[in-house]
Amino acid sequence: MIKKYIKNGFFLLILIFVANQTIAQEDVTLSLCDKHLSMPFVSDGQQYRALLNEEEVAEFRVTFYGGSTYRIVSCSGKKDGQLIFTLYDKERNVLFSNRDYNNSPYWDFQFKSTVDCIIEAQLAPTAPGSGFAILQIGFEK
Repeated sequence: MIKKYIKNGFFLLILIFVANQTIAQEDVTLSLCDKHLSMPFVSDGQQYRALLNEEEVAEFRVTFYGGSTYRIVSCSGKKDGQLIFTLYDKERNVLFSNRDYNNSPYWDFQFKSTVDCIIEAQLAPTAPGSGFAILQIGFEK
């Protein structure tokens, strides 16, 4: 009976340790994003998150309103350039990919009219990312 409690307690400690490490790693990644989303840009209040391995691609659907200036910020791991994102229109035409710009961590853009878009994110194959993919979208105030 005591062995069972010791075994369960040990398992619980390991679980707590792993959870704390994951949260800490996600916080580091999020703070990396936050440094690129500052005035004059204001967050739309959403965080687009995914947990990825090297082969997976996350997909997010977003509507951008005409006449506003937006910034997409991408981050993974502890430094810039570890996440590739591609912006498509709803017919899957590529509008932008940071892959063409050395995996730039952000991009500023504006549409003349309202557009529904798809954003795909994946870990850069040459960068050891955290596995967390975080995108933030801000608009110019």
